[in-house]
Amino acid sequence: MTTDLNFRMHVNSEIGTLRKLLVHSPDSGLGQVVPSKAQDWLFEDIVHLNTLRKDEYDYYIKLLLYFLDPDRIKGRLSIIDSVEQNRSFFKPDHPNFHNSDKVIEVQTLLADILQDKTIRSNLIAAVCALEGCNYNLQLQLNEKKSKRLAKIILSGSFDDEHMIFAPIPNLIFTRDLGIVINNYMLLNNPAKKARGRENLIMRYIFFNHPLFEEYKRNILEIPDPIQHFLRPGEDEEQRATLEGGDVMVVSKDHVLIGCSERTSPHGANAAIKLLFANKVVNKVTIVKIPSKRDFMHIDTVFTQVKRNVWVILGSVAGKQPINEAEPLHHIAPDNHRSITEIIQFKINTPSHPIYFDSIEELLDDISRNDLNCKEPTQFIYSGNNIFPYDAREQWTDSCNVLAIKEGVILGYDRNDKTILSFQEKGFQVIKIKTLIKALETDQIKVEDISNTLVIMPSAELSRARGGFHCMSLPLLRDNIQ
Repeated sequence: MTTDLNFRMHVNSEIGTLRKLLVHSPDSGLGQVVPSKAQDWLFEDIVHLNTLRKDEYDYYIKLLLYFLDPDRIKGRLSIIDSVEQNRSFFKPDHPNFHNSDKVIEVQTLLADILQDKTIRSNLIAAVCALEGCNYNLQLQLNEKKSKRLAKIILSGSFDDEHMIFAPIPNLIFTRDLGIVINNYMLLNNPAKKARGRENLIMRYIFFNHPLFEEYKRNILEIPDPIQHFLRPGEDEEQRATLEGGDVMVVSKDHVLIGCSERTSPHGANAAIKLLFANKVVNKVTIVKIPSKRDFMHIDTVFTQVKRNVWVILGSVAGKQPINEAEPLHHIAPDNHRSITEIIQFKINTPSHPIYFDSIEELLDDISRNDLNCKEPTQFIYSGNNIFPYDAREQWTDSCNVLAIKEGVILGYDRNDKTILSFQEKGFQVIKIKTLIKALETDQIKVEDISNTLVIMPSAELSRARGGFHCMSLPLLRDNIQ
């Protein structure tokens, strides 16, 4: 079982040096998504699983290990990449799996808790009830060994040809299911039925795995409004939905919560009450963005790069993009600023909120006042703030970047004009394959990397509508000085 006597869970920023995180490597379920169900399962398209794994996601895991757990990978790269290994280093059910206690795999934690007969029986029954399975299948699942059972529950199939229930391809976006705020875990309540099994699995893990034993009292769950089941219709606005892409821990005292396509006002309000009642933070800012598939969460609209640098979509930020075809027109055809609202609540004066005129104003206030930054706040714009590239590149997650440490971020290689915007702000840009080779041969050392955008291959990953910020659930970050 995955245990760590020195395990700590603490996150109080978006940019402190990352020490531990929770990920889920793409399982076979992604390769079984069919076109007619792709959007029901929240994918824009079907993906080629082998390419997504070997040429894209595996490089993400490699880089995380070089930064967070180098002993697992340094000096072994040629063996890991050999044809004979057949990706066994990246397979949670294989003896050669990296099994890092810093880059922690969901499937490993699930297999661990399934060793307990009571947990195993309860979880199987819950999954079968959720998925409408018959009783004989429930008995059949109970006969499987824990590692095999974990794989079946996550992928939805006994093997590549025998599916027993729907895949849960969105589990690669681990952030949506829980957020660490200081030393509390806020368990979220996804908006879409397609993520119901993920939600169930993560609750079983956080409440039952020994890693989180000391933090059980610090796990907060979003409740639905009283008697929500009596309300008519399936309107998400009537439910307390909240997803992790709409929650940002910007300082030890301040959390941002988005109201979006996936997070309802009821969910945001429930989160504020929980955070204030448990004195987790002193300040919560609600950022309402258009309820559109284009945006989905606030982390598809902006993320933090350094304490005074943010990457952002200009059309919702307050500054309007330039239309190259009509240079005299400085307003993009789809202007969302008028329906972006920002309200800040403080624990001691919740009935006297503060309003901000724009997201840029809010982020500048965070940099200057929450993070005590003396340097001017800077914004890197999606698509270099040029229409239509701003919208095109935001769609492929130009704003959804992950800071491994302050100023060192991961983003997609396909967002050319956003990359140019990073360079214009003084950032180096390096391809992941080049960086990994340099780290393996000691031409570059992790501690020497700064002000760098690492660009990752993204032809298949981008079809899933999520970037590296989505594909990470930070469990431990250093405090920023």
